[in-house]
Amino acid sequence: MPEDHKTYTAFAGIRRIASGDLASVAAKTKATLDHGESASILILDDETCRVVEVDFRGTAEDVLARLSEPADKPESRGPGRPRLGVVAREVTLLPRHWDWLNAQPGGASVALRKLVEEARRSNESKDRTRQAQETLYRFMSTLAGDEAGFEEASRALFAGDRTLFTALIQLWPKDLRAYAEKLAGGAFANGSSGT
Repeated sequence: MPEDHKTYTAFAGIRRIASGDLASVAAKTKATLDHGESASILILDDETCRVVEVDFRGTAEDVLARLSEPADKPESRGPGRPRLGVVAREVTLLPRHWDWLNAQPGGASVALRKLVEEARRSNESKDRTRQAQETLYRFMSTLAGDEAGFEEASRALFAGDRTLFTALIQLWPKDLRAYAEKLAGGAFANGSSGT
């Protein structure tokens, strides 16, 4: 997902206070803090549900100015072809694996790239579901870990039982429940409702 189209959601405790691009979420969150919000504030990246750190010191303009500062990211130097997106990393294999790879047309690197692409294509649906489950679980453990039925809902999530999962989160505060239901869209393979 391109950086420009990423979305974020801010929570004050169990209450959703803003959703949208990072600048608008940060501005709304800063205004909420300036009005005396006492609940803990978390901003989540909607794609991964990882917590995004925002420095709320100073004015709203100060906060937004810090958001637009480029992150210092040193350019990677070393083996590979970084300008083409090829990066060298260590791979540990048994000698018979190296022998087989080296005997393939194009050598080990070409053979490994082909194997990875084939595995990506054949597991694409499962990988998407697994990533969506991990994202939903990250949200649940970050903001809903103390809610009734959390453990059971987690088990239902990883068992692929959407019906049970949905039933278990019904007692959660409305904003947490709504966000969990939104994330659940991709977390259950083929709209599965369990066994």
